[in-house]
Amino acid sequence: MVLTLKVKNPRVPLTELEQSAFCTTEPLDTKPLIEELKAGVRWQQLPDEYVHLDATQLRARIGEARRKLGKKAVVLGHHYQREDIIQFADIRGDSFKLSQLAAQQPDAETIIFCGVHFMAETARVLSQAHQRVVLPNLQAGCSMSDMAPTGDVEDCWDDLTNVLGKGEAVPVAYMNCTADLKALCGRNGGIICTSSSADKTVRWAYDRAPRVIFFPDQHLGRNTGLKMGIAPDEMVLWNPFKALGGNTPEQLKKAKLILWKGHCSVHTRFTVAQVQKARERYPGVNIMVHPECVNEVVRIADHVGSTEAIVRTIAAAPKGSVWGVGTEINLVSRIAHENPDKTVFCLDPIVCPCATMYRIHPAYLAWVLDELAAGRVVNEITVGEETARYARIALQRMLDVG
Repeated sequence: MVLTLKVKNPRVPLTELEQSAFCTTEPLDTKPLIEELKAGVRWQQLPDEYVHLDATQLRARIGEARRKLGKKAVVLGHHYQREDIIQFADIRGDSFKLSQLAAQQPDAETIIFCGVHFMAETARVLSQAHQRVVLPNLQAGCSMSDMAPTGDVEDCWDDLTNVLGKGEAVPVAYMNCTADLKALCGRNGGIICTSSSADKTVRWAYDRAPRVIFFPDQHLGRNTGLKMGIAPDEMVLWNPFKALGGNTPEQLKKAKLILWKGHCSVHTRFTVAQVQKARERYPGVNIMVHPECVNEVVRIADHVGSTEAIVRTIAAAPKGSVWGVGTEINLVSRIAHENPDKTVFCLDPIVCPCATMYRIHPAYLAWVLDELAAGRVVNEITVGEETARYARIALQRMLDVG
């Protein structure tokens, strides 16, 4: 057997390099876009008339466009969006929930997804034939998704098939990946997972093959594997910039779980030291973190859960309870505001929003709505028919698993 190994030059996604652009020690306040454009990130260009509008002017403009559009447009707001976007959202939630609910709005001809690119793609895959999906700012990507380019994952899958043989591994893709990679799972007997369904979907995969390749988030994959009783020495990390991901054929054959070398630039900010400091400051504090955090943090947390689970758990908690939360700051701030009878704070003392989500400034929402009201569609997200078909197969397997 001859292996053809494709090794690329190492690169760091621009979205990862840009993550600290909005970090601050002060509260996050939305400024006119002309001020936020000074941040060292990529922005989609807008007509000049929008960049100088303040919050009051933007609210009026968005309100007027929405009145004109009525039920023809539905605005989705991901949990990590700034409050100045969430106030306009018809539905808010995590990416998969939003995509499902949008498809259940038959009167909505346009789905405006205030989130990031892979989320808008998922909405396009799940939406009805008469619906279209718009992303207000095309530069709103995802650093984790960017860490798993389609070509790199396809090369990995080909190499694994060559080394292990067909049917010896099942691809499991976290929701935070492109439609192309969801389709790769659909074509190859794989499945999609959310942070709350990862253990169920991985068990489903092990009923079909002795190994799982999990991408793009190594930490969710590792935390899921450890929770299921997979030993650390039965896991290997796949680095796409090294031959066979930096592993030998023997290591891959021995492995039960192959983890793609990707991560969330928000959730990897949380540390053991932050948890310890929270416990020193608030004896009896409840520590709740997202499963995209590193295992050292997950291991010492009191609760681990998805964004939806974090919202539900704290809402149902006793009055007067104290919560140190390890997830995106806009969500933590919203939970604190909605639970005034509890003390809720972010474990990270530096205010660092998701730098790609944060690019959905109200000026972009005003622009796409104005264009729709004028009969023009901008920033439409499309997915090829074949890609959408196989992506739906992988998503349906996740739904069937429950």
